[in-house]
Amino acid sequence: MASTNFVDYVKIFCRSGAGGPGSMHLHRDKRSAKGGPDGGNGGRGGHVILKGNRNYWTLIHLKYQRHVYAEDGESGSGNLCTGADGQDVIIDVPLGTVARDADTGETICEITKDEEICIAVRGGRGGLGNWNFRSATNQTPRYAQPGEPRVERNVILELKVLADVGLVGFPNAGKSTLLSVVSAAKPEIANYPFTTLVPNLGIVNYRDNRSFVMADIPGIIEGAHLGKGLGLRFLRHIERNSVLLFMVPSDSKDIHGEYKILLNELKQYNPELLDKKRLLAISKSDFIDKELMAEMEKDLPDIPYVFISSVTGSGIMELKDMLWRVLNEE
Repeated sequence: MASTNFVDYVKIFCRSGAGGPGSMHLHRDKRSAKGGPDGGNGGRGGHVILKGNRNYWTLIHLKYQRHVYAEDGESGSGNLCTGADGQDVIIDVPLGTVARDADTGETICEITKDEEICIAVRGGRGGLGNWNFRSATNQTPRYAQPGEPRVERNVILELKVLADVGLVGFPNAGKSTLLSVVSAAKPEIANYPFTTLVPNLGIVNYRDNRSFVMADIPGIIEGAHLGKGLGLRFLRHIERNSVLLFMVPSDSKDIHGEYKILLNELKQYNPELLDKKRLLAISKSDFIDKELMAEMEKDLPDIPYVFISSVTGSGIMELKDMLWRVLNEE
């Protein structure tokens, strides 16, 4: 997924269709000079609908389509004919998309399943024809109901990447390298911080042709929950991961301290993230020997951990086994 093609935030202006007016019509034919009311109802205005599409990974197709208009419903007519409904506008979005009202901040819906449908802006209802208003005391109503007006709404679409495992760590912790080793994903890798600016997804092959999805989340820095280092853009992608794999390099001065900082950033952003299952991978372990590993183990966080090296492959299979067990726990 090229970074230039990855768009995870768009704001669009949506307008639904107006409902068609009901018909004020009185029946007339060669045998009825003064027939009763037979005005039909107006058609419904078109909705603006969001639809989950598993083949989409980004919102780039909406980047330059900032205005979405649905059709108006048609008016009713005589002989109890109902007007045609306005055509709906269906917007395909990737799974994990959250729609919010840009003016109120209200969450409209969250799309998490393929083919899932959500009406972002409802079309106006069609007006009732005069046939609906007849009564014993008013047998020839000469009025009909107008259709409901259009509804305009500014909608923000945010993509939160869906994955089984999310990689959490500071910049340059080896997250992209790990993803490139365990999957066919080709994230940009370089020896400087913030190489990864957008999430990368990879399918990790496991034993017996089984697999799970891993997401390389861009690096977090202290203060990310306040927006530092584009932190808010990065942190929201962690919300949709089942398991969080914290990655701290073996050459860190304080592995436990870095883990606490990362955990605190998640807590400050959304306390519910602490309810997710957590594992720790100490990366770049090809630089240390077994004696040093044993010494480091005395001060590691109280969560399952493994020493890995993406360069030599050491600990990679053990890591996959750990992740698979956690993902499939009852």
